[in-house]
Parts: sequence; structure tokens; C-alpha cells
Amino acid sequence: MVILLKRAYEPPGPDDGLRILVDRLWPRGVSKDAAQIDWWCKDIAPSSSLRKWFGHDPLKWDEFRNRYFQELDQNPEAVGQLVEHLRRGPVTLVYGAKDKAHSHALALKAYLEDLT
Repeated sequence: MVILLKRAYEPPGPDDGLRILVDRLWPRGVSKDAAQIDWWCKDIAPSSSLRKWFGHDPLKWDEFRNRYFQELDQNPEAVGQLVEHLRRGPVTLVYGAKDKAHSHALALKAYLEDLT
């Protein structure tokens, strides 16, 4: 199982595999052609209320992960769809956040790796 992470502002690469946008909102300033997204999985993103609460504050990171994992536990359909794609080959989780060390995509990757 290969899970890669890439910001939506980075160019797609030949090893990306299936490119899945995991944000609830489309990244600003990125055209659909440039992004080369194969699937936009809005439902896997953190809820709007959780995203607003977190506000990309590194001091809230641990609690954000805990709350996001709880949301993912309550979303077996979207998680199951992602796991099915992972079984078929490499997947790149595409996201828009600037902070690579505290993005929900990083938390999602850890969650998925724990499942498989």
C-alpha cells in the first residue's frame, strides 16, 4: 500500500497513482486541468466546524487528530472507498493546506495506514 501526499499547488508526477483531492473546498487558484484530480472525496475531509476550530494552529494538532479520527470512525463509507482504492495501487492524497506538518491529509494518511 502506497499513500503519497502532495499539495494541490505542486505539479502531478508520474508516480502519483490515483490522485484524490481530500479537501472539502477546491484549492484556490488551481484549475481542474492543472490539478489532474481523479476523484474529489469531499466527504473524507474534516467537518467545517472542526476545520474552523483547528484553524491550522499547531498547538491544537493532537486534539485535532483525535477529533478528526473520531469523525473518520463515523464515516465508514468514505473510508471504505479510500481503502478500496489503496488496495488497487498507489494513491496520492491531494490537499491545499500550506502547513505540511499539520495538514488533515497527514492525519488521514496515518489513520489509513493504521487500518491496513
